[in-house]
Amino acid sequence: MSSLLREFSDVATRTFYNWRVNAPSRSIEIAPGFALSLLVTFVGFQVHHRFDTVSPLVASLVIGVVLGNLGAVPAVCTPGVKFTAKRVLRFGIVLLGSQLAVSQVIELGGAELLVVVAVVTLTFLGTMWLGPRLGVSRPLSLLVATGFSICGASAVAAMEGVAEADEEEVTYAIALVTLCGSLAIVVLPALRSLVGLDAPELFGAWVGASVHDVAQVIATSSTGGDASVHAATVVKLSRVVLLAPLVAMVSIWLRTPREGLTSRQGSKSPTIVPIFVLGFLAMILVRTSGVLPDDVLANLKTVEQWCLACALVSLGSEVRVRKLLRVGGRPLLLALISWGGIAGLSLVGVHLVN
Repeated sequence: MSSLLREFSDVATRTFYNWRVNAPSRSIEIAPGFALSLLVTFVGFQVHHRFDTVSPLVASLVIGVVLGNLGAVPAVCTPGVKFTAKRVLRFGIVLLGSQLAVSQVIELGGAELLVVVAVVTLTFLGTMWLGPRLGVSRPLSLLVATGFSICGASAVAAMEGVAEADEEEVTYAIALVTLCGSLAIVVLPALRSLVGLDAPELFGAWVGASVHDVAQVIATSSTGGDASVHAATVVKLSRVVLLAPLVAMVSIWLRTPREGLTSRQGSKSPTIVPIFVLGFLAMILVRTSGVLPDDVLANLKTVEQWCLACALVSLGSEVRVRKLLRVGGRPLLLALISWGGIAGLSLVGVHLVN
C-alpha cells in the first residue's frame, strides 16, 4: 500500500509540474485537434438522436475512422487528437464512476452478484485463453475479453491505456463488440420464450449480464417493458463496477514482462494502478455518498458521454482500414465465441438464482 501511495504521489507531482510549465503553449497546440473532435462528436450525437439504437460513441468512432481514411484530418490537429485519445478518454472513464452507486450493486443480492462476478470472470479468462489459440494477438485478445465481459466500447477504451494496443486493434475490438451487441438487440428478444425467460425481470437480468454497451442493453431489454429495463440496468451497472478492479489487476499482471503483451512497452512497466482507475473508484464513492443532486448527475453523465465520444473520434481518425483488413476473420470468430459464451453463462446463472 505504501508503494502504491508513493507512486501515486510521484505521478501527481510530475503531472502538476509539467502542466504548470507547459499549459499555455500546450493549450494552443491541442486546440485544433480538440475542436475537431468536439465537432465530430456533435454530429455523432445528432445521429444518435435520429437513430436511438445507435450509440453516440459508436457513431462518433465511425465518423472519425471515415475522416481519417479520407485524409480529412489536417496535420495541425495531430497534437490535439493524441491528447483527446488519451487524456480526455481517461477523464471520461473517471466520470463514468459518477453513474454508479454501491447501493445499486447491493440491490442485486448476494447470489445474483456472485453470478455477475462469475460470468465476467469466466468470459474474460476464457476469451484471453482462446484468443492466442485462434491466432489473435494478445493485446487484441485482451481488448476483446474486456469489452465483451464488462461494458463494450468504454471498457475497451479503458483497457487500451494498459495494454498499449495499436489504434487498429482498439478500433477492431470496438467494432466487434458493437457488431455483437447490435445482433443481441434482435437475437435475444427472439430467444426469450425459447429459453424460458418470459418474466420481464428474468429477461432483463439476462440482457444486463450478457449485452455489452449500455445503450444496447436498454434497447434490447425495452422489448420486455419497464420492469425488464430496470433489471437489465441494475445488472449491467454491476458489471461496470468491475471495470476498475479488472484494469487494476491486468496492470499489476503486466508489470511482469510477458511475451506479446508488453512488447510495445519495452522495459517500461505499467503503473500499478492507473490514476484514472483510482479516480473512477473515487467517483463511485462520491455518488454513493448522495451529495450530488440528480441534476448534477445528469450533467455529469452528459459530459462523460461527450468525453468518451471525443476520445473515440480521435482514436478512429488514426485508424487505417487497409490495416484492419489484414487482421482477418479470426478476431471475428473469437468475438462470436465470446458473445455466445457470455450469453450462455448468463442464461445458466439467471436460471440458477431464480
